[in-house]
Amino acid sequence: MAVHYCALCRRSSFSGRRHLYSAAHRRRLREVLSRLQEEVAAARAAAAAAAEDNGGDGGAAVRRYDPAEHDRRVWCPCCGSGVRRDGRRGPLALPRAALLQHLAGPEHRRETARFWREHRAEAALREQCVVPAEEYERYARALERAVAAHQRREEERIRQMAADIREAERRQRETVRAALQLQTEPERRAGPASHGPPAAPQRDTSQDAEQPGPSRTHIGPDLDWMEPSQALTFIGHQDTEGKGNIHTGAKPPWLMEEEEEEEDGSKQIGPSYEDFLKQKEKQKLKKLPPERVGANFDHASQTGDGWLPSFGRVWNHGRRWQSRHQFRTESGEKKKKG
Repeated sequence: MAVHYCALCRRSSFSGRRHLYSAAHRRRLREVLSRLQEEVAAARAAAAAAAEDNGGDGGAAVRRYDPAEHDRRVWCPCCGSGVRRDGRRGPLALPRAALLQHLAGPEHRRETARFWREHRAEAALREQCVVPAEEYERYARALERAVAAHQRREEERIRQMAADIREAERRQRETVRAALQLQTEPERRAGPASHGPPAAPQRDTSQDAEQPGPSRTHIGPDLDWMEPSQALTFIGHQDTEGKGNIHTGAKPPWLMEEEEEEEDGSKQIGPSYEDFLKQKEKQKLKKLPPERVGANFDHASQTGDGWLPSFGRVWNHGRRWQSRHQFRTESGEKKKKG
């Protein structure tokens, strides 16, 4: 018997097309069709609500577009593909519009008939998975009316906002004009006296307060802040020789130190190259055994010409083999003496 592959169950059956009548296939078919029927029923309910809202505000058929909510897809088992659930027109989302358009299309009807033939589904359930073309046309006309009503409301809202802005600007201009009129009235009442010498400007003590930033140069003492009953004696500026302070406009000491270092250039930051080589040699010596011969020898010590030992064979006159024979002779004599 031929092997039959079921795309709905995603498995191969060795019993041929008898798999279509098995309990597992029928259960899987009912689950898939029930989910599709729920989506179709929700879409047709949205279409009916939009058609009944004829002349209303169209709030049920048109909403503000939200990618997290209106970019969802619905799986169509008849066509074997995912279908967008909601439509979109500019910044507006049309709930269930894309799904209704798919369900009412001729391609979906053709694929639904093929699906029913291949999987032996109940014929009574077929009409529950499609949408009549007349119903979709009524929904499309209601959708156009809802979009047009929403655009009119948006235009009205924009015009109202523009009118509010113009009214606020008009009130602001009136307030400024009234303030200017109150300011010019005392000058008109003064008459010829207004042509006299201008009065000295009042000193703004708030501006004389110490402000953050570079130091300012003061020529003399500022005594305007004192009360008439107080009297202070000015003893003059206390200047140091060759150096200024913040009151004379001198540079801060940290800037002067930086300039001196830049001009000198002799100050070195960090260890020198010789110190680096010494440290590198110490790191190499740390890897050697600490109890090796000559580990504690001071290579920097000064030694004279008589540092060579006066013993040992190789330091005597003659060849090395003579030293070897001499060592053997002495060792033999010592053994005999012992």
